[in-house]
Amino acid sequence: MRYLFYTLDVFTDSIFGGNQLAVFPHSQGLNSQQMQSIAKEFNLSETVFVFDDPGSDIDKNLRIFTPSTEIPFAGHPTIGAAYLLAWLGEISIKKDLEIINFQEGVGKISVKIQSKNAKYTYVELTAANSAEFGPKLPLNLDLAAMLSLENEDLIKDSINYPQAISCGLPFLFVPLIDRRAVGAAKLNLEIWQRSLAEFWAPSVYVFSYDPQLENSDLRSRMFAPGLGVAEDPATGSAATALAAYLAIRSQSDGNFQWQIEQGFEMGRPSILQAIACKQNGKIISTGVGGTAVVVSEGTMEVPTI
Repeated sequence: MRYLFYTLDVFTDSIFGGNQLAVFPHSQGLNSQQMQSIAKEFNLSETVFVFDDPGSDIDKNLRIFTPSTEIPFAGHPTIGAAYLLAWLGEISIKKDLEIINFQEGVGKISVKIQSKNAKYTYVELTAANSAEFGPKLPLNLDLAAMLSLENEDLIKDSINYPQAISCGLPFLFVPLIDRRAVGAAKLNLEIWQRSLAEFWAPSVYVFSYDPQLENSDLRSRMFAPGLGVAEDPATGSAATALAAYLAIRSQSDGNFQWQIEQGFEMGRPSILQAIACKQNGKIISTGVGGTAVVVSEGTMEVPTI
């Protein structure tokens, strides 16, 4: 059977930037094996498949696949799918600020879509899961060696230190001293396989408080060999967990927002807005936002599997 698909660049407002995404807006009839084969064929960080949902408070069901596995939640597929479905008119957008709901593996994801003069300017999701802070790092893990860096490249103080956090998908956050160290990081797969592959959070997210752009707050990169993604140009699910990392370290409560640069080292510059709400010293919610552009449209003849 022939299926329609679109590709988008997400977390950018211009083509050839951001994180590439394939979206199948009408996926009824596809089974898990077919979807995994399609994702492997595209070989992008993620491919998302959209299904109708008869539920009263759910607009669409999303299933998300990397080239090697299905995952329960991801940021840029959620943002990109919302943008595309609004752009196609598959979801009714009647106001300049509309909220829709997706069903994903982690549960219901609320997505805010902003528009101006019939153009969609910003999409923001709220993570379904509260921030979960993971276990301590494996004792045999030498982070600097695993990242092909020197010990002096890692920040080591009482506030900024490596920590594993999940808001639906777990990541190990590693703060580095500057943008140069972020750019120099290279994952040593032998050390990763030996010490981190079976850890609660095997995906590694490095960042620094030394961005390139004036309006940005952080520079980051993300490596996820366990998901079949050597490096990701923009990682929305990680940004939701990074928001928890940052907010819990603030001495004050309130609503927070940070602008993150990612993908610059890959030639895919991406801008993500990480958000968090903190009350009485606890993280109430986190999310991530950005925009997207539609790149291409096509069809694929999918054989029976």
